[in-house]
Amino acid sequence: QAQLVESGGGLVQAGGSLRLSCAASLNIASMNFMAWYRQAPGKQRELVASITRGGTTNYADSVKGRFTISRDNAKKTVSLQMNKLKPEDTAVFYCAAWGSLGSYWGQGTQVTVSS
Repeated sequence: QAQLVESGGGLVQAGGSLRLSCAASLNIASMNFMAWYRQAPGKQRELVASITRGGTTNYADSVKGRFTISRDNAKKTVSLQMNKLKPEDTAVFYCAAWGSLGSYWGQGTQVTVSS
């Protein structure tokens, strides 16, 4: 079964940076769409950033200019560089992928931003 495993979460002070990585056991080059979502306590899961197979990126308004999504098909990884973190970025971050055979989700990694 295909797996996505997130890493890189942790505790950081406001204004700091973290880089999340998503390691895939599947061929991400064939994935049409890969994304990072997040879910804060008591809130719905929301799309943070996405990248298509062709490299087109899209970001939630709340993270534009601060977060950058990238993919390395050879290394089967998708990364999320997060700069200028804010306390409201605190959430569990999930990696997701969509391909011709369905969708895949990771287990999530916790990001906590202290003020």
